[in-house]
Amino acid sequence: MRILIGELAGKKGEGVMIQGWVSVRRDQGKMVFFDFRDRSGSVQGVVLPASPAIETAKDVRNEYVVSVEGTVNARPEKNIKAGAQNGDIELEVTGIEILSRAEIPFELGSEVNLDTYLDHQPFTLRSEKSRQIFKVQNAILQGFRDGMQSQDFAEFQAPALVGGDAEGGAAAFKVDYYYDQTAYLATSPQLYKQIMVGVFERAYATPKIFRGEKHSTSRHLSEYTSMDFEMGFIKDHTDVMAALEKTLRLIVDRVGLPVAMPDSIPVLKLREVQKKLGVSETEPDLEPEHERAICEWALKEHNSDFVFVTHYPVKKRPFYTYEDEADPGYTKSFDLLFRGLEITTGGQRIHDYDKLVSNIKEWGLDPNKFSFYLEAFKTGMPPHGGSATGLERLTARLLNLPNIKEATLFPRDLNRIDTLLSTDKKE
Repeated sequence: MRILIGELAGKKGEGVMIQGWVSVRRDQGKMVFFDFRDRSGSVQGVVLPASPAIETAKDVRNEYVVSVEGTVNARPEKNIKAGAQNGDIELEVTGIEILSRAEIPFELGSEVNLDTYLDHQPFTLRSEKSRQIFKVQNAILQGFRDGMQSQDFAEFQAPALVGGDAEGGAAAFKVDYYYDQTAYLATSPQLYKQIMVGVFERAYATPKIFRGEKHSTSRHLSEYTSMDFEMGFIKDHTDVMAALEKTLRLIVDRVGLPVAMPDSIPVLKLREVQKKLGVSETEPDLEPEHERAICEWALKEHNSDFVFVTHYPVKKRPFYTYEDEADPGYTKSFDLLFRGLEITTGGQRIHDYDKLVSNIKEWGLDPNKFSFYLEAFKTGMPPHGGSATGLERLTARLLNLPNIKEATLFPRDLNRIDTLLSTDKKE
């Protein structure tokens, strides 16, 4: 019966069978050494000259998939690797069965340029660095779900095919649909999570989001995962920020990486940020260099890798965003910046039917195309709000990766669906 490599430490002196990949093969005299790995970790194996496995071992190369039998032995004192998994044991191999042979493009873990790495992702994802990146991403997703569930949110599955563009401006991918109709890949689950507030009061989803802007940068993707939630019966956008902050604390704890996060994340209005940075207060948003600068300020002044920026201009935000009665022309909305990058956007939403219809018209949109969405408000909706956090952006910043594609399983952008579409990389 197969045993996982991570369980070998408690099997000293016993015969075992493991299955996995060959990470490293080393010849030393007439002996052959291997590093074997499976989902639980790695272990060194040695094939002695008199072993019945020696002839097969001579044929085994890196990345071969093998089934291995042997005895778990304590390593000689001088060969112990303190602190390393299975650093005090090795597997004396008595039998090897080759389950699958491998032809590799280069040594796994080699330093290659990003395009080469992505072109060979079915292979390069097996590297220790890549596996650790996506284990972190798995922990982020699990932390988000646990954070939502702990605050009494219910998960739902948002549709990927929609009849219109929820953001009222973001470029959307068109899809030929039935009866000669045009559908779109969803640029947000926004309208649907608002509808679900009328069902669950508190709802969340982790859908794939599609953006058709022709970006080719280190921070943009054409397809990404969004961690979305929406909550009813709020006072204002600060309730949404509090729910997000509570969830982020759980995520940071689950990931276990060093992150500067004080008792309360600092909050500044957009105009306050602009004043601090000496930027015109008439600008509707922050440029990337401004996001980096205000995050440096938050870290220095508040020991925080995070900073909330609130009160963006009404016309900068979608039609459903709530205007602050005490600050006309500006919204009860926010962005959350983390280590120099916007990772979250959110705020309070308009819950009044007539005001929504008026805004849809004012934004140059057709209320008839939003009739399905508007029925939720015609039939009564509480004050509500929510946010959306980009999974890949959060992963990249947590791990200080320079390019979001390194934090993306199978990235899609202007130049790539699995392999390169074009070598013309326009900014």
